[in-house]
Amino acid sequence: MVRKQTVAADLVTGAVAGAVATWVMGKATTYLYQNESKAARDSEDSAREGKTAYGVAAEKAAHTLGADLSEEQRQKYSSAIHWALGIGAGALYAVLRRRLQSAALGRGLLFGAAFWLLIDEVATPVIGLTPGPRVFPWQTHARGLAGHLVFGTAAEGTLEALEAMA
Repeated sequence: MVRKQTVAADLVTGAVAGAVATWVMGKATTYLYQNESKAARDSEDSAREGKTAYGVAAEKAAHTLGADLSEEQRQKYSSAIHWALGIGAGALYAVLRRRLQSAALGRGLLFGAAFWLLIDEVATPVIGLTPGPRVFPWQTHARGLAGHLVFGTAAEGTLEALEAMA
């Protein structure tokens, strides 16, 4: 039986789950990227002009504030944005899974797939962090989907473990 928990408590446990899931997802997507064909990696890197969506976001934020970033700063802020998004997604998932039964469907897989579709495939190109999805090879999309499925299941597993310890 799942105990009732406040939204604030779900946000905290979800943030922890999001951090764990972000780390696990990073390991999975790095492995997949490193094991793709050189042609697929080169095609993706060319489409992104060597920059990640998080790096572009950091540059845009700095530009809005009237600042320029060094390469070291861009990487630092890029990483911070990546982790903040993952932690925030975990917090959102924790709140949704307890209040919407469909949110936990597939033990986090539905959330992971929805997050990939909405963020990677729609939002990042719409707000100009990446070019549109059609310029990337299929391997980029497959790796992104796989990574977000890993994220969803890792977040669910972490939340279950935290609940079992409570």
